[in-house]
Amino acid sequence: MTKAIASSNRASFVVVVLVSLGAGLLIWQLAVSFTHIPSYILPSPKSVWAALADGLTRSPTERASFWFHLIDTLRATVFGFLIGATLGIFFAACMAEYWLVEVAALPYVVGLQSLPKVAIAPLLVIWLGYGSGSKVAMAAVLTLFPVLINAMAGFRSTPRDRLELMSALNASRLQVFRYIRFPGALPMIFAGLNIGIVYAMLGTIVSEFTGAQRGMGVIMTQMQSVSDTAGVFAALVVLGCTGYVLISIMRLAQRWAVFWSESTRREIDQ
Repeated sequence: MTKAIASSNRASFVVVVLVSLGAGLLIWQLAVSFTHIPSYILPSPKSVWAALADGLTRSPTERASFWFHLIDTLRATVFGFLIGATLGIFFAACMAEYWLVEVAALPYVVGLQSLPKVAIAPLLVIWLGYGSGSKVAMAAVLTLFPVLINAMAGFRSTPRDRLELMSALNASRLQVFRYIRFPGALPMIFAGLNIGIVYAMLGTIVSEFTGAQRGMGVIMTQMQSVSDTAGVFAALVVLGCTGYVLISIMRLAQRWAVFWSESTRREIDQ
């Protein structure tokens, strides 16, 4: 019975999404047709589809292909995300366990997050060059803060009765962290990771806008320089779909790793 309800909910979700997309495209087409907006300001869905098909059907070895640039953007996003997430969880664990580390490190983390990322990107390009290094670094910087804050909140939300039980069993600090704090913090950690993967791609694109040899930000800049608005919209569609896929992968990983969580089971049932 539960599986049937879950299957029905998924089917309803798909229908709602398709209807919503169809309505959005219809409104878009009507706005273009009846207001006579110039194509260089707002292209029609048909021209965007043509630009999208052209960019996706080209060989991945061509510089005009979306695949040529998307692969590089994805590579930098994933590497930057892994670095930022690892550092975020590590520092969150240290800051949750040792108050001295929190007092010493938190001002630097908050200060780094408060800086405008558009101002940081040129510095990273100067330090790391126009290759993948600056893009990975920017993705890691944007991933670090949301993962760190959520992970630290998760580590500190451990029920006191569990900590008292481990203390009664003479468990070491490492054992308490391994068996109590870390598993209990996983839902909050994944909440930070879900935000971090989107921020990682955003950081990569910002770095590519500032200076890079290849990537989706590069091809969008090239299209803007020749007023190819339909091509820019097509690139945005590619990025939007890519972001959705990345989030979906993270949610699947969360279901696998935190299957015992009440919120995860509720999401599966839906």
